[in-house]
Amino acid sequence: MLGGFKNFLLRGNLVELATAFIMAAAFAAVVTATVDVLMDLIGKIGGTPDFSEYEPGGVSVGAWLTALISFVIMAAVVYFFIVTPFTKAKERYFPSAPPGTPEDTMLLREIRDALKGQQTPGA
Repeated sequence: MLGGFKNFLLRGNLVELATAFIMAAAFAAVVTATVDVLMDLIGKIGGTPDFSEYEPGGVSVGAWLTALISFVIMAAVVYFFIVTPFTKAKERYFPSAPPGTPEDTMLLREIRDALKGQQTPGA
């Protein structure tokens, strides 16, 4: 019973998942701080960066507007500082294989050619 638990804990995927979770939590703090800086810059340009008090026509849409702006900034930070550099580095250090004929198609062609070679000319 304890052997199965030990195998579960030492399984490679679990360790990778835990590492990814820890790194994501640490990175979330960096992204949140970046969003705060950008929101402050927006506030310096156009007034307050916190729109929670904004209520046009008595409808409180300010909190939603603040969350929307934060989401767009966060998505931009993740895309331009994580996804784009990762994709470029991946292509540089691990280039994708040139497109070719899949292995199963090659095998089927070999079988077809072998069958053609076995056919008699009069059949």
